[in-house]
Amino acid sequence: MSAPPIPSAPADLELIAQLQSKLQYAELRIRVLEERLRLMRIEKYGAGGEKLSQAQMQLFELEPVVSEMFEQAESEHAPVHRSTRKSVKHPGRQELPANLPRVERILPCSLDQRVCKRCGQGTAVIGYEESSQLDVEPAKYFVLITKREKRACWSCEDLGVVSAPLPPRVIERCLASDRIVIETVVSKYCNHTPLHRQSMILERDLGLKVSRATLDGWVLKLGELLIPMVAAMRRELISGSYIQADETPVDVQTREDRGKNHQAYLWQYSRPGGSVVFDFRLGRGRDGPKRFLGPFEGILQTDGYAAYDQIGGPKMVHAACWSHARRQFFEAVQLNPRDPVATPIVAQMDELFAVDAEACRKALTTAERHIRRQETARPLLGDIRSKI
Repeated sequence: MSAPPIPSAPADLELIAQLQSKLQYAELRIRVLEERLRLMRIEKYGAGGEKLSQAQMQLFELEPVVSEMFEQAESEHAPVHRSTRKSVKHPGRQELPANLPRVERILPCSLDQRVCKRCGQGTAVIGYEESSQLDVEPAKYFVLITKREKRACWSCEDLGVVSAPLPPRVIERCLASDRIVIETVVSKYCNHTPLHRQSMILERDLGLKVSRATLDGWVLKLGELLIPMVAAMRRELISGSYIQADETPVDVQTREDRGKNHQAYLWQYSRPGGSVVFDFRLGRGRDGPKRFLGPFEGILQTDGYAAYDQIGGPKMVHAACWSHARRQFFEAVQLNPRDPVATPIVAQMDELFAVDAEACRKALTTAERHIRRQETARPLLGDIRSKI
């Protein structure tokens, strides 16, 4: 059988080149889809944290420096097995806070204990055996009746009657006192007790039906009173030189589409050791951070979300997040543990995190941590940047 003829015409050669290009593209796309599928399986069935398994660690034995970095980083997050867990001595009975008031309760001896079993004479109290327990008095609800004094002059009746002024209240003409309104808000946000559950508790304990809508109105009114404080906190943040920002999705219900949840967002702005301000937005667009930050010209640290681009003042510096940057390289290592680029970068990033972990363990001050970063983290950053 004779061999097929070798194409020589320019049209044939061009067709072959096009087919080869399409084949390469198809093979590349299949590889990308296979890696995406594998990554999805790792996220669904793999370990919960971004850490490497022992099998992956064995692949780095030929690179002792990388292996040592990974072992040090992973040992900080490794679970403690029951066989290696050290026995911890029980600290003993906990002391109750000294600032709590003390209420004494004296338990007398029984009648037969008050008589001596040998001679039959009455026994005397020679002391007490004491023990302390934390106790509580259940909340006591009552109706507060406010009577304002009215006065008039019998000689000058034309002056009319005067009444004692009412003190200012959180919600005027409200069924509940200020303490009840504040307790409702504290229970919701500090004790994580939903409003519908608080409504059920009032009906169960008092037989008083206060709808969830009424409680929600109390919360909204108290929130309106805090708006000036939030504005002052925002001004304090903007006047500083460093802000961290992030957004968290929350489900809300709107009047236009009742019965269905709409995904809104709480944008969080803060700085370490300072105030934290939450800005509620129905969307995730750029207008939220752009309006909140205004002409801010300090350092803004965020993840890689594009909505944080082109906001703030002209001198603002956009700092990224190393945890988010590491995640991309870590996923590359998960797909290919022998990746010659991603593997050492992940190891160096872990060493970079170890600098601050050591500073936390040693309880270094901000100034001491800054010096430590300049000495240790700066060379690491330069090496990482040279490889990316």
